[in-house]
Amino acid sequence: MSFTAILRKSASTVTPLASRLVRLGQRDYHYAHFSAMKSQVNLPGKNPSFIAPFLQRFCSAATETQRPSSTESLLRVIESEIKDAQENDDSDLAEEIPEDFPFKIDDNAGQQTVILTREYEGELVKVEVHMPDFVTGEENDGDDGNDDKEQPVQSSIPLAVTVSKKSGTCLQFNCVAYADEVTIDSISIGVSESSEDQMAYDGPNFHDLDENLKKGFHKYLEIRGIKASTTNFLHEYMINKDSREYMGWLSNLKQFIEA
Repeated sequence: MSFTAILRKSASTVTPLASRLVRLGQRDYHYAHFSAMKSQVNLPGKNPSFIAPFLQRFCSAATETQRPSSTESLLRVIESEIKDAQENDDSDLAEEIPEDFPFKIDDNAGQQTVILTREYEGELVKVEVHMPDFVTGEENDGDDGNDDKEQPVQSSIPLAVTVSKKSGTCLQFNCVAYADEVTIDSISIGVSESSEDQMAYDGPNFHDLDENLKKGFHKYLEIRGIKASTTNFLHEYMINKDSREYMGWLSNLKQFIEA
């Protein structure tokens, strides 16, 4: 083999080898450079603990801002109202029931009314006592020119009185109890709740009745326990109940908003 042929064969062998060495050198350089960058910035791809503290802080902040500020403001107002109501609350004082109070009292928390019941000469007398209507006197602040005839300022209690006979018929009175006075607004005659029959006619307006007839019905209620001493006690009793129910209402509101 001539010397020239040997040189051509050696060159053909060395050239591909040199190219591979160059490519390997470039690949190792880029890999080393990328590895150095990862070690400097601590990429999370190979270190998941990098992002955990950040997520914890983010979730904590989201939880703290989850409740709207308007809700927090409402809760503060309710709590302030509860505090004021507690400071002015006398409803825990036991009401002294008068010795001659003839009714059994059925008072359930959360109810608008108190039910009184008694028996009188074979009749069942039932009184539904509603929350008092408070009068502050502001209604009479205006000057209407009638200074010589001022109307008394009085709070009142609505009463629904039912007197039932054993036969099932009953008289129903809608009354209003003021201090030392009970007024009758209307009278109707009907049947017991268990009966399906109803009497349509409710009678005339009570205020249009003859004076003697009106006095007779007032006496009819009085001897069955609807009198001034009874209603004066009920007035104080219902004021205390109104305070208790208001406190319960505020507490239920607070629990609902907080839930």
